Amino acid sequence: MSHRSELEYPFPDTPSGGTVQQVAPGVGWVRMPLPFALNHINLWLLDDGDAVTVVDTGFGLDEVRGHWNAILDRDARPLSRIVVTHCHPDHLGLASWLAERNGAPIHMTQGEFLAGHAIWNQLPGSSVADMVAQFRVNGLDAERQAALIERGNGYRRGVPGLPSAYRRLFDGDVLRIGRNDWRVIVGFGHAPEHASLYCERLGVLISGDMLLPRISTNVSVYAATPDDDPLGWFLDSLQRIKDLPDDTLVLPSHGHPFRGIRARIEQLETHHRERCDALLDVIHSPRSAGELLLTLFPRELDTHQVMFAMGEAIAHLNYLVARGEARRVADQEGITRFERTV
Repeated sequence: MSHRSELEYPFPDTPSGGTVQQVAPGVGWVRMPLPFALNHINLWLLDDGDAVTVVDTGFGLDEVRGHWNAILDRDARPLSRIVVTHCHPDHLGLASWLAERNGAPIHMTQGEFLAGHAIWNQLPGSSVADMVAQFRVNGLDAERQAALIERGNGYRRGVPGLPSAYRRLFDGDVLRIGRNDWRVIVGFGHAPEHASLYCERLGVLISGDMLLPRISTNVSVYAATPDDDPLGWFLDSLQRIKDLPDDTLVLPSHGHPFRGIRARIEQLETHHRERCDALLDVIHSPRSAGELLLTLFPRELDTHQVMFAMGEAIAHLNYLVARGEARRVADQEGITRFERTV
């Protein structure tokens, strides 16, 4: 079956703060600011008849609350539900605030609910201290370790409060929203149990962070599960959406809505293979993830970016180990290094 060789962007203009742009019948696009180099997140409003469903909620900033107030004050309908694709602060951040403001239930997968609480409460395996200890074992230098410790629990800055109850989503669930059915597609690798939503009738996929048009979503290894293969899980998860119709309108959390699912997934498959090959080119002798940051990220990284870069470097190295292309080597100082096997 033929498919687009390049991505198509049917909506070149972005909605301004506090406004909603229609991208499909009953589907509104909202863009909210983020305090990072990645400076925005896309959120979605779905027509639910006498009510509105929100998909993702934005980072816990007063500016974002102000935009939400402007949007919700213009529409007298209540919120029927708040769907959270995953637990990262730009998605879960204001879910509790919106629920308290409107009385709407929060829907998310169990993996995301529990992971959010683990990070927010700094439980073992999900704390800053454990993350920095993991990065030390993987060769991150002392100066960057200290910067991460000083930064502290950045998660709470983006997620002022968490829900104590939720309605659990499972893979394959169908949410009836207005006249449309939205099927839950769970993916792995970027977050514990990320939920995307697909509406066959509209030909729309709300992809969250699982499929972005111009950047590759972060795929990290976490301290609680240091030998995991999240990159393998991520690439496998993409296969579950690769065969959706190629004219599907993809609504990503960052960047512009686009068409060309297969082309984009093929780009991502190539991208990650190239990153793995770049690592194999330099691990003829044992090297740690910390020593390999420049190989994968040849630019200046701030502290926030170092956190993601280390997680991603370890993920690519674990992927190579899982496929027999590399092995782990621990030295006398307890630093884990990786060496190619082929």
